[in-house]
This record gives sequence, structure tokens and C-alpha cells, in this order.
Amino acid sequence: MSEEVVIEFEEQIMLLLVQAGAARSAALSALRLAREGQFAAAEQQLIAAKESVNGAHQQQTALISLDEGSGKLPVTLILVHAQDHLMNAMLVQDLAGEIIELYRRTAAGGSDA
Repeated sequence: MSEEVVIEFEEQIMLLLVQAGAARSAALSALRLAREGQFAAAEQQLIAAKESVNGAHQQQTALISLDEGSGKLPVTLILVHAQDHLMNAMLVQDLAGEIIELYRRTAAGGSDA
């Protein structure tokens, strides 16, 4: 693997980590806001989380294209760590949406609306 490819590989991993971290932070912020009854602000944070997850997916796709499906790129601990961050961010985002809906129903008096 050329030095240029190694540098690009490392940059893509770091961008993946940054985007995944931003997604997780935004989703957790959405939960805190919803718990306080600030549902509009919580929705904005969920939108930010989704945008960050989409950005992380773009980085992941770039990594896959660098690898070309042929095992060209090494599976390093930092790559595994980045993938773990992305999976956790996606899980937190999904759960945040569900929990916020529960907060919303509770605030509305427990109706199914």
C-alpha cells in the first residue's frame, strides 16, 4: 500500500470517528432535551444525529472503495474502533427516537397520538 493510500486511509478513519461521535452526542442531547419537554429542540438534534450518521456512512463507503473488496486495507484496531463507534451511534440514534416518542406521549397524558 502506497504512502498516499495509507494517509487517505487514516484520514477516512478519523473522519468516520468524528462523524460517529457527533451523531452519538446529538442523539444523547436530543434525549436530554426531550426529557425536559423541549421536543422541537430534541427533533433538531435528531436531525443533526441523522446528518452525522449519513456523513459517517460516506466515510465508510470511501473506506470500502479504497479496499475495493479485496482486502487491500489492513484491519487495524483504530478501524475496528471507528466501526464500533458508528454502530453505537446508529443504535443510540434509533433508541433516542423511540424514547423521545415515549416522552412525547407521556407529556400528552399517555395517549397513543
